[in-house]
Amino acid sequence: QVQLVESGGGSVQAGGSLRLSCAASGRTFNTYVMAWFRQAPGKEREFVAGISRSGGSPYYADSVKGRFTISRDNAKNTVYLQMNSLKPEDTAVYYCAAKNYYYDLTKSGTYDYWGQGTQVTVSS
Repeated sequence: QVQLVESGGGSVQAGGSLRLSCAASGRTFNTYVMAWFRQAPGKEREFVAGISRSGGSPYYADSVKGRFTISRDNAKNTVYLQMNSLKPEDTAVYYCAAKNYYYDLTKSGTYDYWGQGTQVTVSS
């Protein structure tokens, strides 16, 4: 079992940057595929980015491709989401999630563990 704690959210103006972190408990972090999802008010939770156990094969939603970068440091049990060129439509609660396999990376229902979320607000 793994516990996930996100941090780094906040308020920023359009065009700005934020870096989210997700710290995981336990000794088996490197056995989990990690991902970031987000949920805006009144909308369904959506996939943002995912990364394999080794840190390779990052995959992004089209809406964030070229602006966001997912990475992980297995020695620190942490996954990151660097968000650049932020837009008001990026405003949402951002969640990190973990599961054991890469298949169906973008499907939220396939993840076993979730953090509590961190708010990101982008003003125009």
